[in-house]
Amino acid sequence: MRYLFAGVFFGFVLVKSEVVSWFRIQEMFRFDSFHMYGVIGSAIVVGAVSIWIINKLELNDMDGNTMELEPKDNSITKRYVFGGFIFGLGWALTGACPGPLYVLSGSGLLIMTVPLVSAIIGAWVYGLLRPRLPH
Repeated sequence: MRYLFAGVFFGFVLVKSEVVSWFRIQEMFRFDSFHMYGVIGSAIVVGAVSIWIINKLELNDMDGNTMELEPKDNSITKRYVFGGFIFGLGWALTGACPGPLYVLSGSGLLIMTVPLVSAIIGAWVYGLLRPRLPH
């Protein structure tokens, strides 16, 4: 139940902050407004501070397990550039990244079920092809 509540709350925040608005996303890609860059930058700062606090205070998760965040490989490879290009292209064409697709569909924009279903099918196809793809 806590995950459902967290998801509904997150969707509410996305709608009220207008980050699911195609107009705001279009403004971002045209460099017409700072709104989306401010939201994304704020999320990066909150995430970085949160990770620092988790590491510094050695906090536990909700089940009492120690949270261990392993360092990531920061090398840029072709797959990240290609994947980022596909992600950005889909975001620019639909006006939504994957998370807000659920929010947009749930808020009554039924046309967003098309990219949502397409994203689900794409993830399923990737799951089928993953063993044969170069990683």
